[in-house]
Amino acid sequence: MHGDVLTQALVYLAAGVVTVAAAKKLGLGSVLGYLIAGALIGPFALNLTGDPEDVMKFAEFGVVILLFLIGLEVRPALLWSMRKTIFGLGGAQVVATALAIAGASMIFGLAWPTALAAGLVLAMSSTAIVLQTLDEKGLRQGPVGRAAFGVLLLQDLSIIPLFALLPLLATGPVTLAADTARSTSLVADLPAWLQALAVLAAVGAVVGGGRFVVRPVFRFIAQSRLREIFTATSLLIVVGVALLMQIVGLSPALGAFLAGVVLAESEFRRELETDIEPFRGLLLGLFFITVGATIDFGLILREPLLLVGLVLGLMALKFTVMFALARVGGASNRLAATVAVALAQGGEFAFVLLTFTVGAGVISQPLADLLTAVVALSMAMTPLTVVVYEKILTRLDREKPAQDPADPTFEEADAEPDIIIAGFGRFGQVTGRLLTANGFRSTVLDADIEQIDLLRRFGRRVHYGDATRLDLLRQAGAERARMLIVAIDDQEKAAELVERAREAFPNLTILARAFDRRHAYDLLASGADAVERETFEGALSLGVTALKALGFRAHRALRAADYFRRHDKRTFEELRPMWGQTEAYLLASRDAAQTMDRLLQADLAKMKPGAADGWDTSGRDEEQREAALDGED
Repeated sequence: MHGDVLTQALVYLAAGVVTVAAAKKLGLGSVLGYLIAGALIGPFALNLTGDPEDVMKFAEFGVVILLFLIGLEVRPALLWSMRKTIFGLGGAQVVATALAIAGASMIFGLAWPTALAAGLVLAMSSTAIVLQTLDEKGLRQGPVGRAAFGVLLLQDLSIIPLFALLPLLATGPVTLAADTARSTSLVADLPAWLQALAVLAAVGAVVGGGRFVVRPVFRFIAQSRLREIFTATSLLIVVGVALLMQIVGLSPALGAFLAGVVLAESEFRRELETDIEPFRGLLLGLFFITVGATIDFGLILREPLLLVGLVLGLMALKFTVMFALARVGGASNRLAATVAVALAQGGEFAFVLLTFTVGAGVISQPLADLLTAVVALSMAMTPLTVVVYEKILTRLDREKPAQDPADPTFEEADAEPDIIIAGFGRFGQVTGRLLTANGFRSTVLDADIEQIDLLRRFGRRVHYGDATRLDLLRQAGAERARMLIVAIDDQEKAAELVERAREAFPNLTILARAFDRRHAYDLLASGADAVERETFEGALSLGVTALKALGFRAHRALRAADYFRRHDKRTFEELRPMWGQTEAYLLASRDAAQTMDRLLQADLAKMKPGAADGWDTSGRDEEQREAALDGED
């Protein structure tokens, strides 16, 4: 038995490593690589997978972990702010897509109950594939990621009522499979009001446990400094919540997401993400491989034209509905198209629902087999569709709008840029405009499609893409450029970009925008040549205005700000070696703050109101006071 398990593990790991590496090398993405691996080792090719259904049951836990990690990123306030996207756009997508597919199915001769059931099943999209793809493209945190996530979350929530609704559409006899599909629920035979009570109790247990039980437990474990126990506890929480949701008849993935949301404000969120992330990657890869292995190539060979037509028709129909709804909701053409392309496939929950509908007498077994192949192929087509869509966007971006030849914004910057600017929001725009006005050529990269559309209306040339991708940086001219300016909004991605760029382009000068002092230290440790805290100079300027409003003369207020700036810079460098040593850093920070207070008080005592102090004299006096205080220290 152990030999069989090890053999299967070897087959799956080898297939994944080889095909994913090849797919990434060809620019196709890891998801397509996993799907190809599954197709190659599946029962319809090399037949090395054993029973894919048994592996699928284990691999589906990757989706559970994925939603738990997503929940950790979503604060309850943010989730509430997305309610229109979730229940508005998401609800409209499920209803409109289901009705559109049902209508098309009836045209091809299906009875309306069967057609409606097929529409509801095929309205689902793949949470795992969509979010993995958006993450690889750097779109998870932008408007595309938010819109797609809202729709996907509503789809996952709709699984619960679908289990109750679909049996009402039955046209054939109910079989044992219908009961088997829900056999893991211990409350399925209870009255409806008791089932509802059990569901509410389970949700309350997750919320209450996350707030009042989990944090003290993690705090206790953290004090023991046993990393492996912390990891085991993290997995225990995910498994326990998933099992609890399954017992009361809810989606385990939904329960995991809820647990993640509850823990999103926890001080242990980063540690949880770090510990569980490797399991997510491995299990999602296994999930994608099993999806590829379930593709029925025998059916494809028997009915190639039918299957190709159904797959293309499904993706075109879902794209059209999603695009139209997004446009009605106010999205730009590019944003609507990107979201529609991402969601234009069937979902992993379709496999569960199709099995359930066959057992409930709603859909016949031959039709379910056909729809299973359609869903699997549409999932496999998604990475290719995204690649094609990106190429279309790239070609459109190369087309220059009408421009004034004297406008330096539209010079041939991409051929030999002096500077690459990653992120063109409020911070990057100011820096970019200053550099452009002084004759430097720049290539600008940004992953926010709405921001790109807005900037292009003002004549700015901004390119779509995730700057953390080294291949994109090379295409932007990083090997020839003199400088990279990192101004992206995501702190972790900024540090990741600096680290990757420093390794790949050692001769590139890297300047980075920091959110605070801690982020600045992280960026410098990652390889940045210099950093600028985004709020520091603005706050200092406001302080000068405040001093003048309180009666200081202009030169005195400016001198105080300059003195503060120089001392803060000096303190920043002195504390840098202590970053990461919490106690030592805190003690040194307090000493530095006290030193600053003494210096400013000494300066205030020396400068009498109305005194006409000269700039040079004050500077020498300040240096003398610093030297004196250094001697005291």
